[in-house]
Formats: sequence, C-alpha cells, structure tokens
Amino acid sequence: QVQLVESGGGLVQAGGSLRLSCAASGRTFSSNFMGWFRQAPGKEREFVGTITWSGGSTYYADSVKGRFTISRDNAKNTMYLQMNSLKPEDTAVYYCAARGRSWGPVAFSLNDYDYWGQGTQVTVSS
Repeated sequence: QVQLVESGGGLVQAGGSLRLSCAASGRTFSSNFMGWFRQAPGKEREFVGTITWSGGSTYYADSVKGRFTISRDNAKNTMYLQMNSLKPEDTAVYYCAARGRSWGPVAFSLNDYDYWGQGTQVTVSS
C-alpha cells in the first residue's frame, strides 16, 4: 500500500508560480512511476506529467510542457510539481498518483495508477 498527501495549492495570479508537493508513505519503492493529474470543474481528470522512480525521466502533457517541472526526492519520499507561467486554464484540483508495481511502460493513463492522493486546489486568477 502507498499513501499520498498533496499540499501547496492555493490562489495565484496569471503568470505566477506555485509548487505542489506529494508526500508518499508505505511501499513507495514498488512504484516505477509517480504522476500528477488534474481535474477542472465539469471536466474529466487529465494527465499532467509523470516521473520515473529514479527521477531520471519525466513526461508531460503538451498543455504544460515548458511551464511545469516534476521532480522527486526519494530520501524524503516526496514528489514535486513546479508550476510556472500559470494560466487561468490551469485552474483545477491537482492529484498525485503512484503505480502499484515496479515494472511496466510509461504511465500516461489514469488506469496505470493504483494509489491517489486527496487532491489540492489550484486557482489561477486572470
């Protein structure tokens, strides 16, 4: 089992920055990918980005590429999402997620993940 807790959300003006954190506990070494997703009101949850266990590889949705950066500190069991140049359309609840196994291809889909945090609200004002 893996437990995930997000933090760092809030209200920011367009063009600003926020850094989200995802603290993991439990069998974190069993996850070869950890990711970030987001869900805006009335929309489906969508992929934001993902990172390998080693942190050596990251993958991003086109909508955030060049603005968002995922990193992780395995010593602290924490994953981060640095969000820069925020836009009103980035407003959503952001969730971190972990795959429940240590093997498999790049995890882009919701179905690739077995553990989810409770989410943190990010609101970008125009």
